[in-house]
Amino acid sequence: MVALCHPSLHLFFYPSSNFRSSFYSPYKTPISLPKLCASLIAREEVPEAEEPPLPSSLRGVDRKPSSIPEGAVTPLSVDFNAWYLDVIAKAELADYGPVRGTMVIRPYGYAIWEAIQEYLNAKFKETGHSNMYFPQFIPYSFIEKEASHVEGFSPELAVVTIGGGKELEEKLVVRPTSETIVNHMFTQWIQSYRDLPIMINQWANVTRWEMRTKPFIRTLEFLWQEGHTAHATAEEAEKEALQMIDVYKKFAYEQAAIPVIAGRKSKAETFAGASCTYTIEAMMGDRKALQAGTSHNLGQNFSRAFETQFTDENGERQHVWQTSWAISTRFVGGIIMTHGDDTGLMLPPRLAPIQVVIVPIWKKGNERIGVLSTAASVEQILKSAEIKVKIDNSEQRTPGWKFNFWEMKGVPVRIEIGPRDVANGSVVVSRRDVPGKLGKDLGISMEPSVLIAHVKSTLEDVQASLLQRATLFRDRNIVDVSSYEELKEAISEGKWARGPWSASDVEEQKVKEETGATIRCFPFDQPEGSKVCFMTGNPAEEVAIFARSY
Repeated sequence: MVALCHPSLHLFFYPSSNFRSSFYSPYKTPISLPKLCASLIAREEVPEAEEPPLPSSLRGVDRKPSSIPEGAVTPLSVDFNAWYLDVIAKAELADYGPVRGTMVIRPYGYAIWEAIQEYLNAKFKETGHSNMYFPQFIPYSFIEKEASHVEGFSPELAVVTIGGGKELEEKLVVRPTSETIVNHMFTQWIQSYRDLPIMINQWANVTRWEMRTKPFIRTLEFLWQEGHTAHATAEEAEKEALQMIDVYKKFAYEQAAIPVIAGRKSKAETFAGASCTYTIEAMMGDRKALQAGTSHNLGQNFSRAFETQFTDENGERQHVWQTSWAISTRFVGGIIMTHGDDTGLMLPPRLAPIQVVIVPIWKKGNERIGVLSTAASVEQILKSAEIKVKIDNSEQRTPGWKFNFWEMKGVPVRIEIGPRDVANGSVVVSRRDVPGKLGKDLGISMEPSVLIAHVKSTLEDVQASLLQRATLFRDRNIVDVSSYEELKEAISEGKWARGPWSASDVEEQKVKEETGATIRCFPFDQPEGSKVCFMTGNPAEEVAIFARSY
């Protein structure tokens, strides 16, 4: 297996912090137009580049251009992959594990995942699902029962053959996904239509032996949630699959500020063992697509393989209809690559482990106590409003260093408090997404009602502007095409291509081989009117989106 290809992340050292996760109310405040315009400055176009693994002799060697200052990240326009790995290292999100292809998620990175968990867990329970847990080890014979499933996952399986010093009678698979073991248990739990529906979810780790890895995006082991449901009818299963992809879409828009496109996968891209796969596709900063979440209508494929049956109201034996759906720590990588800039990470406030950082500033020793005391008061005011806030009162670093450090970590809002602010009873509020003076609000009163209202309004503005900027970036990089030549041109420019499609799987494979692009989805939102397939000239009912992807 190929090793992760970048200088060892643990070569970088930064001070540690404590983190806490909570939530604040949805944004409603209009965005300041000048600040929104500033936050929507166009990204530099990022050249498409391959990401080959480094030779073993060079792993752990800094390959950044020597012109990049210490503490900075590689610019996105120079090397997007290097930028991404720099941000992960310097924002203290993750480090490489001792086994090739694994990663250690550091506290700050895990706090982002906890915020994702917190929101989704509540939504799962609101929609009638219960959490439970299935074993990590699955008998190999289970995997073999569903033909397309074993074919699809066989290259990625991690298999245990020895346990307790003895060779096992049957090989065990380390969980790549849980459809097989879930069906084994469903067969024991389901006897009658009265036992349906079953609607469960588990938060777990998964192992897939990936050959090309990238932290958060594709690793040998990752964290996810996987939902599994069983129903009496095909209609109920389809409704469930669509409901859960909508939960994911709303999460992406409202919490992560990522304007995903929801739709149906092509037959070639459908999950192994599913009848239909629904997806949310996100455009990253380098314009590659990221499959950010999926929901599968499994039909009766697994229930027939495992003989998962129930007696219906007429006394007839029927196979259950099933779904499965998942989002993983890959979404953390999606947040990094959607919102980050040359300064580092940029987090949407609703998922940020720290929403506000307070930086006390003083020069003279007799100013220190007053500034720190005021900063502590401001901290308590914001905490009382359930805003996630931290004071950086360390004395080993300059205020400028702290500004850069917390900008690197993507904290949405910074509050600066100096001796003059203490005297005036005010603070300076700075936005992460709007650089320079335009992003600063001077003389904001420390009076609790005024300060809380202003900070909440600013957080809401940042959340909304990140979504707006990402949406504009996405929309200007999707090209409508009416011929194969136009598709090839769009893909060669690194953009997404959208056009009518009714061609065969063979022609879909041809597009992939010749351009590197795949059908990301047939969007739910389809244009009206007659359509002609750009590949064959035959009538088409839908447009498809093609893109290169992670």
